[in-house]
Formats: sequence, structure tokens, C-alpha cells
Amino acid sequence: MRRIGIAATVAGLVAALPAAGADGADWRLRGEVRARIEFLGNQYRAGLGGSDQALAFRTLLAVERETGFVAFGIELQDSRHELDDDGSFLSTSQVAAADVLQAYARLPLGHGAPGGSITLGRQTIDIGSRRQLERVEFANVILNYSGIHGQWRGERDAWHLVYVAPVAKLPNDFESLRHNRIEADREQWNRRVGALHWIRHDAWPQRIRGFRLEAYAYTLDEEDSRRFPTPNRHYVTPGVRMFLAPAAGRWDAEAEVAWRFGNRRATSRPDDLRPLRVRARTVHAHVGYSMDHRWRTRIGIDWDYATGDRDPSDDRFDQYERLFGARRTDLGNTGIHGPLTPANIDAPGVRIETHPGPDTDVRMAFKRARLAQASDAWVVARVRDVTGRSGRSIGLSTDLRVRHWLVRDAVRLEIGASYLDLGRFPRSAPNSTGEGDPRYGYAQVTWTF
Repeated sequence: MRRIGIAATVAGLVAALPAAGADGADWRLRGEVRARIEFLGNQYRAGLGGSDQALAFRTLLAVERETGFVAFGIELQDSRHELDDDGSFLSTSQVAAADVLQAYARLPLGHGAPGGSITLGRQTIDIGSRRQLERVEFANVILNYSGIHGQWRGERDAWHLVYVAPVAKLPNDFESLRHNRIEADREQWNRRVGALHWIRHDAWPQRIRGFRLEAYAYTLDEEDSRRFPTPNRHYVTPGVRMFLAPAAGRWDAEAEVAWRFGNRRATSRPDDLRPLRVRARTVHAHVGYSMDHRWRTRIGIDWDYATGDRDPSDDRFDQYERLFGARRTDLGNTGIHGPLTPANIDAPGVRIETHPGPDTDVRMAFKRARLAQASDAWVVARVRDVTGRSGRSIGLSTDLRVRHWLVRDAVRLEIGASYLDLGRFPRSAPNSTGEGDPRYGYAQVTWTF
């Protein structure tokens, strides 16, 4: 089915070539070339140690042709890593050499507002706050899905209807990733993601301009297959979000809460048949103030919380898992670093953002991170003390990012750094690395066209 869908899209593009510009058709070409160097001192992930480094490259090339009644599009992705060694941390979020990111047909439903579209095929998806589904920016590999995504936008309301299968990045073994080996990605038809997402723009425009209200429900259904074993998760995740965008001389705020209900198994092993009841939730909240001056400085406080598993021996699974959504905006730099994720975490923080010039922006964020449940894992690090005696404090995370347009809207330089002042838990947990405070730095240049 994957090959048929891709072949049909490519055939549509090729068939349209002779008529380009002759019948009102609109061609669009866009792309990105990005190079990033990263350094990590004092590895914090269980089973690894020492320092690490990576030279990451991401190249994207997309073409779309709109004929008036249907648009055909295809996007290629090539994401590679260099300078990795035997002690490096590698995953499919970092390496996906030479594959098809998108191959779709988009049918318009009217023009302007009201109006919308239906997208069929392989595609990337961005909705709302992006905490449930996102097209990642910082990660070296962009997630994609195959299926249907319907959108409708009225004067104040927008609707998203999604039913897709995640695309598995292949190969996924360490040696293949380390050597940037090429293998075609495959749809995971045994895993299905559904969503109904409503957005109300300017909910009370006569009172607060820019206020947004959202409500949604996302589902995940899995069954084992020969190639892709799963924990057989069957989730429903409803949520609500209230958001007031920042503006000069004004307070802004956001609150988003999502709950998760369903069942799963503890592992993906074929002999693990015991179902666990799932009850979990996550919260993001922030409030900030943007100063009305040339640098447009904003100062805010925020809080991120996601439940952890209270008792690993009972018949419940209380940990809120991050599945396909964003984490960098809320929880700091990722790449080969990224110690924080919305799972078993309780993290209040402070953020400062400013724009020293028209082409430059700076962000600094601080997070005091703790485990929500002491007996559950520090998820990214895979470090756990099931007795809970190592405490809850992960540490104080400091993140800095500076971006500058070398050529406005075309070439951007970005540098960043992170420091995690470790707390009691990573210094005491039985399977922690025993390394010092993790330090991370990166520099990247991105050309978009």
C-alpha cells in the first residue's frame, strides 16, 4: 500500500509536468539544508558514560503542484549523523537516511474562510500546541504518518479530523544507524492514531483579543505484528487548552490539561499478556508579561507536570507517556541531550525571551525538575529506584538559545547550551551513570528556500 500510494503521487506529479504553467496550475518548491555540531559532557543515560559528540545533517526537498481541484505533493528527507562512536546514544529520531517524508494528495474544501482540505497519503501533522502531534523542528528526523487528515476553518472555529498510522523509521539497530545505512521506512498498520481537535479563535474578541480555546480527543490502538511488537496500548486522551498569545505591554497565559484512559501491557514481549489499567494526566501552565519596548522582552513562569507510575507491581500503569508530541519548547534543548520529557515529571520554571535586534532573538529557561513519583523512572535516562529511597530531585536545568538571521528569511545561525545541576536522585539511584553534571552545547546553520 505504501508503494502504491507513493507511486500514485509521483505519477500525478510527472503527468502534470507537461502542463505546468499552461492551465493555471501552481507549482511550489521548498527545501532546507541544515548542519549542526553537538557536544555532550557527562552522559546521564543508564548504560552509557563519558562524553559524546555528533555532527548532524538534515536535508529536505518538497515539491507541490496545485491544479485547482487537487494538489499533489512529495517531500524527501535525508537525516544523517557523523562522529558517533561505540558509546554514543543513537536512535531513529537522529538518523533516517534517504527516504520519503511526504507523498500525498490534498483535496480543497472551498477557499478562504470557511474552507478546508482533506489530505490523503503519507504526511506530517501539526495541530494546536503540538503537544499531541507535531512536525518537529529541532530533532534531526521528522515524524510522519500515513492516512487521512481533514481540516476545516471557519471565521472563528477550526476542526481537525485525523486517522493515520505512524511510519516506522528503518533501519533501527545501532550499527546501521551509526553507518547511516539506507532502508525504506514502513507504515505501522498495526498502530493507529485518531484525533478530533476543535480550536476556537478569539473566543471573546470583544474582551481579550487573541484568546484561544481548544478541546480534543486523541486515540492510540496497537496490536502486535511480526515486524513491530507493541505493548498493545489502547488509549483515549481527551484534553483542553486555553491560550492568550503574547503581545507588547500585555500579560499572556496558557493552561493545557490532558488525561489518558485505557489499557496496555507492561512490555512488548510476546509472552507478556497481563493487561494494566491506564489512568494518567499531564499539565502545562504558564503566565508571562511582554514589555513594551524595542527589545520586546518577555518574562514568564511555567509549570510542567506528568504523572508517574505509583507502584510497578500493581495492575495499573499511571505514567503519562509522550507519544508523538513536542517537548523542546517546554522542556529545553534536545538533540543528543534532552534529559526532560513529559513523563513522570514535576517541573516549575522561569523563562526570559528577548529580541536585541530585528534579526536576533534570545531565550533562557530554568527548570527545577523532580520525579512525580519517586519509585518510577527518570524516563529519558532509563534510571530507576523502585524502592523510592533515592528521592525525587532530578536537578536544576538551565537552557540557552540564540538565533540570528545571517540572511533574513533564508540563512539562520543558532547556538545553544544546557547545564543540568544534578539533584539527589541521579546521584543516588542504583543504575545511574555516576558521571558529573551533564553539559551540552551546539551550533547549527540552516538554509531554507
